Amino acid sequence: MSQRTMLFQRCTGEFFIVPLPNKTNDNMLNKLTPAIISLLLMPCMGTACNQGAAHDSSPTQNPTETIAPAAASPAQRPPLPDKPTGTAFIVVSKRDLTLNVYDKNGQGDTILVAQFPCCMGKNKGDKQRRGDMRTPESPAGKPFTIIMIQDASTWKHDFKDGRGNIKAYGHWFLRLATPGHKGIGIHGSTNNENTVPGRASEGCIRLLDNDIITLKEHFAYVGMSVIIQAEEQAPYPWESRARQASTK
Repeated sequence: MSQRTMLFQRCTGEFFIVPLPNKTNDNMLNKLTPAIISLLLMPCMGTACNQGAAHDSSPTQNPTETIAPAAASPAQRPPLPDKPTGTAFIVVSKRDLTLNVYDKNGQGDTILVAQFPCCMGKNKGDKQRRGDMRTPESPAGKPFTIIMIQDASTWKHDFKDGRGNIKAYGHWFLRLATPGHKGIGIHGSTNNENTVPGRASEGCIRLLDNDIITLKEHFAYVGMSVIIQAEEQAPYPWESRARQASTK
């Protein structure tokens, strides 16, 4: 009686013939096969891992493209101040859907002290009129300012989506002076936190409810400058330096 064998192929492309005991029946074969496959695949696992590591470490990148350094993680940033310093300012990026807070450190350098995901106007572009679902963009050299900090914990709004008049602003509404437009502010996202980050507001800047509390308690003050960048505008050159400085 001829000996039974099985043919296997490793991930390297090599073929192996595995001899089986003469008395191997189909039931025994079903039990042996997984063990044989595991032994044959062991050398392949290291190869696959090495291939993956090489792929990850060599991303395709335009050699002329300048990549802004990532913002410092919360663990790397300075501790939150007990109260607003009165010198911090905000830059809102429509492109990145982030609200960035900058301030001076002890050496007088501008650094990133906080960053929050945000939700912007549903429609892209600079605000033109009431109801156009766009977030206004501050003109170059003319930032908006916070003119009021209001308790909005009981405020409600009807989004005309069938949910009725519901709480929608979180605990605080930081009202902005935006020449030509009224009612624009930075606030929470009660009942709409799933839209942060994103594009779904009627023109205001939404933060997560916990983040609007953090912003108000540790950074915001009446008179604070707020720059809202244009669509697809990249970070300012000084922002890259400020983000690097915040990690030192």
